[in-house]
Amino acid sequence: MKQGCLIVVSGPSGTGKGTVCAALLSAHPEIAYSISATTRAPRAGERDGVNYYFRTKAAFERMIAEGALLEWAEVYGNYYGTPLPPIQEKLAAGQDILLEIDTQGALKVQERFPDGVFIFLLPPSLEELRRRITGRGTESEESLARRLAAARDEILLGKRYRYAVLNDTVEAATDRIQTILAAERLRADMDSAQFEL
Repeated sequence: MKQGCLIVVSGPSGTGKGTVCAALLSAHPEIAYSISATTRAPRAGERDGVNYYFRTKAAFERMIAEGALLEWAEVYGNYYGTPLPPIQEKLAAGQDILLEIDTQGALKVQERFPDGVFIFLLPPSLEELRRRITGRGTESEESLARRLAAARDEILLGKRYRYAVLNDTVEAATDRIQTILAAERLRADMDSAQFEL
């Protein structure tokens, strides 16, 4: 059985990762979506095992100690991470799986899954990124400046990905990712079985 493909999409905050990933999953329901674990409290409407795996701090720290996380980080006093067993199971069963994670997390995943498909999503410009973040109406001038400075740093890290995709429109970015996935499935070095006659 052919191994599934690990697809990792990341990029600066405000680039549209969630929207593009949702469009990709809508076009390809056969791709599984990796659900993260967190110690933060559920927000209104969020469900355990659907939006996140909500865990206590003690349970999360046990997962860290047992090596049950592909990557993890502590952000503003809460843990966030990617459970490893579901990813291993889906890949072994031949199913593709999508991870939408931040740049630092993606680079940790790259260490363990160097053959994954790592896609860095880019905004059309920093000015457009500013407009998108401002449009949320959730940022002060100070936090906006912090996010834009972080975005510049992340864009430099984007050079460590296999692919860079411009998100000028959701449709165009989704089409570009679908083209990448089609090409990845035809890589000769990824499936020696196609050479067996």
